[in-house]
Amino acid sequence: MEISRRTALRGMAAGVAGSVMLNAYGDEPVARLDNDAFYTNGEFDVEKAKQAYYDMMERFNYPIVDRLRTEEFWAVDFGMGKFTEVGMAGIFWVNNEEHDYFGHEIYLLPGQMIPEHRHLRTAETRPKMEAWQPRHGWVYIYGEGDPTPGVEARIPASHQECAVARTEQQLMPGEVGMLGGPEEWHWMLAGPEGAIVTEYASYHADDALRFSNQDVQF
Repeated sequence: MEISRRTALRGMAAGVAGSVMLNAYGDEPVARLDNDAFYTNGEFDVEKAKQAYYDMMERFNYPIVDRLRTEEFWAVDFGMGKFTEVGMAGIFWVNNEEHDYFGHEIYLLPGQMIPEHRHLRTAETRPKMEAWQPRHGWVYIYGEGDPTPGVEARIPASHQECAVARTEQQLMPGEVGMLGGPEEWHWMLAGPEGAIVTEYASYHADDALRFSNQDVQF
C-alpha cells in the first residue's frame, strides 16, 4: 500500500518531542535544539535565536531577503525561559490601521509553540481576525470548542493547566485555517520540521493581546 507524504507526516506528529526530527526535503535528521544554547548568563540571546531561524530558512530553501536581516525581524521567548518550547520569530510585512489589514510571517522551530492568546476589542480597534497558511513544514492550530481526543498529549507543559483552546486542526503546506471567532483563545504548535506560516489578518494592536499563561511577557 502506498503511503502519502501527508499520511506519513501525520504519523510523525507524536514524535514532536523526540530527540531528532526528519529534514523537510530529505532523510537527514534535524537535531533537537538545546534550550540552554539560547541563553547567555541567564538572558535570552536574540541573535542566537535569529540564527536558528536563518538556518531553518536555508533548510527550507526560503529566500532570506534583506529586510529579514534588519530589526524588523524579531525573535522572542515570551519571558518564559523555555525558548525551544514557547517562542517564535516574525516579521510584520504590513500593518495598516487606517484600512485594517495586516500581513505577517510566522517562524517556528521544530516543536515550538506560540503561547495561547486572544485579541480583544479596544477603544481604537475591533478584535483582530486571523487566518494562517503554512508555506513550509506544517503546524497544529488550536481553537475553542470540543477538545480533540488525545489533545492533552500535545499540549506543552507550560500550558497543560491553562490552555482553553483544545480543538485541534493540522494544517499542511498550502492549506488555510481560520480563527473561529472574535476574541477566541487560540495557539499554534509546529511539527517536527519547524514551520514558516503566512498570516492574513485585520490590524494588529499589541495592547489588545491577552495570554492565558500569566507568566508570558510580550
